[in-house]
Amino acid sequence: MQILPFYLVCDESGSMSGDIDVLNEALLALHNEISTNPTISDKTRFALIGFSDDAAELQQLVDLGEVSQLPKLEAGGFTSFGSAFRVLRSAIERDVPALKAEGHDVYRPVVFFLSDGVPTDGGWEAAHEALLGSAYRPHIIAFGIGTADRSVIGHVATFKAFMQQGDNVKPAEALKEFAGSLTRSIVRSASGGRAGEGMSLQVDDHVPGFTSVSLDKL
Repeated sequence: MQILPFYLVCDESGSMSGDIDVLNEALLALHNEISTNPTISDKTRFALIGFSDDAAELQQLVDLGEVSQLPKLEAGGFTSFGSAFRVLRSAIERDVPALKAEGHDVYRPVVFFLSDGVPTDGGWEAAHEALLGSAYRPHIIAFGIGTADRSVIGHVATFKAFMQQGDNVKPAEALKEFAGSLTRSIVRSASGGRAGEGMSLQVDDHVPGFTSVSLDKL
């Protein structure tokens, strides 16, 4: 079986408190859509990591068809990017070998990263570099909303990056579009390959309420 692992890494800092319920509702819709489609859920795996002062695996990598619901995100604390990247790296380095041991063909992991602010921990870049230097270097699609720093979001991403479109778009609206883009990516990536061909990562080029961030940096 071909498997494409998706990891959602979400900011749970205190600044997310006003909109965290919107994101939880969007994740409920994501679970409903993927879990009821065996063609998609069989080919993908999904994990949820939340981070604030520290990071935690709220849902370890799983076939969404095998769980009744996803854990809820809860806002509070600061914004430790370093903790997020360390927990993510540990999870990927555990999950990929385990899937291979089960006889699956595993594709490069895909990470959707979301933050509404700037990192509050110094030295997070080292944890980010360690993640990218690992054996299973993931594709990272980064989204920034609220007061997130455009250059930081562009630095985090390796595949695509998006920033909320100014004050005309409310964070709650942006969160819904973010979750919709994640859902579309899972569905399209799992269903896009022809018979006998491998899967390929399919991510929106444009997301409503967001502008693209250039990854061309030195």
